Amino acid sequence: MPQRTSKRTNKLSDSQAALDESMMRRALTLALRGQGRVEPNPMVGCVIVRDGKTIGEGHHRRFGGAHAEVEAIRACVRNPHGATAYVTLEPCAHVGKTPPCVEAILSAGIARVVIGVQDPNPKVHGKSIRRLRRRGVRVDVGLCKAEARDVLAPFVTRMLLRRPYVIAKWAQTLDGRLATRTGDSRWISGAASRKRAHRLRARADAVIVGSGTALADDPQLTARGVPIRRTASRGVLDGRLRIGLRSNLVRTAQTKPTIVLTARQRAKSTKAKRLVQEGVVVLPVGSRNGRLSPVSCLRLLARRDTTNVLLEGGATVLNSFFRAGVIDEAWVFTAPVLLGDDRVPQPISSRSPRLMRDAIRPRVLSIQNIDGDTLHRLRFNDPPVSA
Repeated sequence: MPQRTSKRTNKLSDSQAALDESMMRRALTLALRGQGRVEPNPMVGCVIVRDGKTIGEGHHRRFGGAHAEVEAIRACVRNPHGATAYVTLEPCAHVGKTPPCVEAILSAGIARVVIGVQDPNPKVHGKSIRRLRRRGVRVDVGLCKAEARDVLAPFVTRMLLRRPYVIAKWAQTLDGRLATRTGDSRWISGAASRKRAHRLRARADAVIVGSGTALADDPQLTARGVPIRRTASRGVLDGRLRIGLRSNLVRTAQTKPTIVLTARQRAKSTKAKRLVQEGVVVLPVGSRNGRLSPVSCLRLLARRDTTNVLLEGGATVLNSFFRAGVIDEAWVFTAPVLLGDDRVPQPISSRSPRLMRDAIRPRVLSIQNIDGDTLHRLRFNDPPVSA
């Protein structure tokens, strides 16, 4: 058995600290490979290193499959006894769909475990760390913590806030308009941007629009022309239950999961019963004057194991979710087009600060040119932190 080491061990050498950071960043890269396949589980990556060299690595590949630590141990080209395991999230300590990873680590004789963040799940939180330390394994926690929290943001948001992580996506003109005064928005962005948006749909748990978009565009809300990592539920926020019975969403509800969230009194109507007969899931939500509560909608979806939501609504829905403070991330496609009309929709029109210091300043995750359009990925809410 490895000699027990206190959590207050000697400071790492510069070379060891550099190796640790490099290996954890590799584990984070591996974790992202599970995106769209592992939800509602977290995306996790693991790298096992012995004598300064990687001997095994793995990631959680699919929901219900082996976890990253087990994948990495199985992939080892040398005996992992005495090795260091770098894992982005605290190993599980409970029996779920797979045995606890902490036992696999102990059985492999791994001497040190470096963890990005503790698991917010109360079934795990800190338990694996304590068990490993009791068995003499050195455990270091918090390496690349901010980056690990970013990767784990959907899982952590659902676990701690009891709602899905929300990504808002919209295309706008250079002067921040979503459509012309007649409502025409096809197409603001180019074909390459639209393909990128379909790739985002192809790994989401749910794609949500408002009733206005559903009526005006009669969308399918499916991912097309890209590899499908996950079949998203298609959702409509429809407090007054205006969706057409012959709409694309309703006509295809038997084969593609479709949800309509509506006011409680509307959920008892004859039309709601007709929608259910067509295969639509109708969910009653608290409302005021026909307007649904974004938080209530999201918590209902979270109870259905929805980890992340792609919000593709128009100005009304976007402003509603912004006011509620539940947009975590935004993908904004800006096209080099000008409308110059103050009477047309804007994604954020509910705020009017007097001073620049009061303006919304999201964290910029990335900026990319896509065939003339510009994609800004923005973070509005940092992932919550567990106690």
